[in-house]
Amino acid sequence: MAGEAHRTVEQLELEPRIPTRSRIALACLGLPPALIAVLQLGRLHPDEVYQALEPAHHVAFGKGVISWEWEEGLRNWALPGAFGYLLKLAAWLGIDDPQARRAVLELPQYALHALSLAAVYRLIRRHAPAVSDPWRLLGVSLVALYAPVLHYAGRTLSESISTAFLLWGLERADARGLRARSYVLGGALLGLAVVVRYGSAVIALIAVLYLVSMRRVRAAAFVALGGSIVACLLGLLDLASWDAPFHSLRAYVDYNVLSGKAAKVYGTQPASFYGIWLAKALPAWFWPALGLGVYHWQQRRRNAEGHATSSGLLYACAIAYVAAISFTLHKEERFLYPALVVLLAAALPALIATLAGLRRWAGATGLALALAAGLVLLAFPSTRFSPRATEQFRLFVSGVRSGTGVVITKSGLWGAPGFFYAARRPWRLCGDSPSDACTLRAIKSPKFNRVVGYKLAGEKQLRARGFEILEQQGRFTLWGRD
Repeated sequence: MAGEAHRTVEQLELEPRIPTRSRIALACLGLPPALIAVLQLGRLHPDEVYQALEPAHHVAFGKGVISWEWEEGLRNWALPGAFGYLLKLAAWLGIDDPQARRAVLELPQYALHALSLAAVYRLIRRHAPAVSDPWRLLGVSLVALYAPVLHYAGRTLSESISTAFLLWGLERADARGLRARSYVLGGALLGLAVVVRYGSAVIALIAVLYLVSMRRVRAAAFVALGGSIVACLLGLLDLASWDAPFHSLRAYVDYNVLSGKAAKVYGTQPASFYGIWLAKALPAWFWPALGLGVYHWQQRRRNAEGHATSSGLLYACAIAYVAAISFTLHKEERFLYPALVVLLAAALPALIATLAGLRRWAGATGLALALAAGLVLLAFPSTRFSPRATEQFRLFVSGVRSGTGVVITKSGLWGAPGFFYAARRPWRLCGDSPSDACTLRAIKSPKFNRVVGYKLAGEKQLRARGFEILEQQGRFTLWGRD
């Protein structure tokens, strides 16, 4: 049989475990995005709240803003359902503070992100085996401390969670000579990435096709098996939710791809759109790493020796994904996030192998420059990979903690913190200013004694009703009365 089929069961090897110290280091590298998301609050996109937190709150407590996608069945209930049961558990444990509840939901996402960084570690170990353990961890830090990862990896966006599953699943599929269960796990992880975000189906499909093209038929079969198991579970979930297997998947494809409805509602962009954002968002070190990978691949072909210092599987999946989303009419910068992370993971081994082979001062200098190239993107919010409304969300949470009810203005429905951050306390969404009729009606009731406003808008009206400034952050103000 072709490919790996000639290996006997005895020949199949288990990869060495990651050393304990390295696992602790990886756990620490996974912490920053979780801390940023919980402490900073805000949102990268309304979907962070209204495709995850609000439906989860609805599952747990029967209250939550249900957006039109849920009404028409374009989404499945896997992620909100899991989050909803975590919220129920938090309530049972007496955890009712909005930020504490957000931290509870962050725990599994943090664990998943840390596991995806462990997958990057294994990719470096596999494709650059001569590199020492400290250098592997330094390599992982280039992904862990890459600006979009710091912003995204802790956020409850489908792109964020799906990308973590993709990294882990692709790393399992990339390995050679593993037992069947490892490839089944890889396929299941790719399947979960698709369940969380249907756009990731392109990467899962290309992964299987790439393995077949490389004559790794055994690995492809077991990866496909793992994905099929998850697909069957998705079908059953949709049957229970929408009375038809795969209803949400079919509705999603029809809306976003076949009918062109998404493009009509949200607009279209040219095919070059993502090429421009790739140039903006990829760190400068990626391009020499890509060149190094190609050079090592050519040398290996000529000599038939050594190790491939780049993952062809990851490159193929990322390139195919970028091509697919480029030909989809509706485009958003956040859709590129999975490709950015997978491309970096593919290129890392070549870069780290080269840096580790230099003199100590030269390698350290190169690593510092590479790390700076990833972090410098934090200074450019125009890349759309940084959160919004952070001050407004924090003031809302402060009002929920200290008051009996909160009115929020200057946000609009899809910019509001929602029922999740209100933590089962009364809240009301009003217009642009605390002086509007909606706010003035609300504060006639004694239960609404906190108002989040924009700058000092409505100051005269609020002070006339006994409100004083409690806190100001950025352009937003928290008003309160006893």
